[in-house]
Amino acid sequence: MTDAAIEARLRELFEENYELLRADGGHALSPEVKLAALTQVLLYWRKLKGIATKVSDTEVPLVLPDQQSPAGRRYTIEGVVDIVQEADRTVMYDIKTHDADYVQQYRDLYENQLNVYAYIWQTLRGQPLDETAIIATAYPPAVKQVLQDPERLTQALAAWEPVVPIPFDQQRVEATIAGFGATVDAIEEHCFHPRSLADLQAKTGSGRRFGQDVCGNCDARYSCSAYRDFARTSGHRQETQLRAFLAQQDEQDRASRLDAIQTHDQD
Repeated sequence: MTDAAIEARLRELFEENYELLRADGGHALSPEVKLAALTQVLLYWRKLKGIATKVSDTEVPLVLPDQQSPAGRRYTIEGVVDIVQEADRTVMYDIKTHDADYVQQYRDLYENQLNVYAYIWQTLRGQPLDETAIIATAYPPAVKQVLQDPERLTQALAAWEPVVPIPFDQQRVEATIAGFGATVDAIEEHCFHPRSLADLQAKTGSGRRFGQDVCGNCDARYSCSAYRDFARTSGHRQETQLRAFLAQQDEQDRASRLDAIQTHDQD
């Protein structure tokens, strides 16, 4: 297939997947957000087709079962990665929707996660592993600024480096697994508290605010009081998205109440 044919097929698959997710979750994206998501997919392909075409196993499930938290709770660690096996070399990639600068800033978090995945692959599966890396699919501002200029976009894509190598450190695995256990206990005991509004407004290494870089990737952000305050004070886009979400929730609540009333009347 030509590059044009592949991108056309990617557009079709994106639309099919979007419709399935929308039907399953009952939520729709604004045209701007949907276009941004599609653009991220297409740019990922243009930049990383060399890796994408070599992937030998995609969405490989990794499972570390029967772990015990500090409080004695049993839990399982699960993850999904892509594997490239070429000649005598095996590389594990974990795809993230963050940008590379963000991954570099919070490198320890990604190292911890990939160390556990590498441990599962090598120890439990008994298969060799030569390298682990993060693929950060979110394109940087330098790319975003030239999306409508094909010539400058080609140059910006050439300068963009979305692959972040992550060294494997066997000695950190036990500490990381213990950290997962502590998180399990915190969730079960309802001990999590939101970051403060000041934390969300603070700048990260990428130059953006924590509420954009971190909270913007959280599916539960609109349930967080700190994020709602952040959205209301952060400018038109975040506030508009918050209002759209709340309006949608109100509409769903009204529909649920109407269904309940109609069911009651029929009974």
